[in-house]
Amino acid sequence: MASQGTYLMAQFLDWVERSPRTYADVRDVWPSTCPLNSAWEDAVVQRFVAFNGDGTLVLTEDGRAELRRGR
Repeated sequence: MASQGTYLMAQFLDWVERSPRTYADVRDVWPSTCPLNSAWEDAVVQRFVAFNGDGTLVLTEDGRAELRRGR
């Protein structure tokens, strides 16, 4: 059985994959006031997402691979 953290990460990566997101989008939709719900911060640390030069957050190759594993 997948952990809640794994499920949240898969949801977050799927959300990013659907459309490039701004920092404001991420902070609005994925607030991280709870240390157990840090999907977007974890995705940055694990290099599953990265900010483009235009400031949008997109999946990296590692992020795409992780998303395929989580589906």
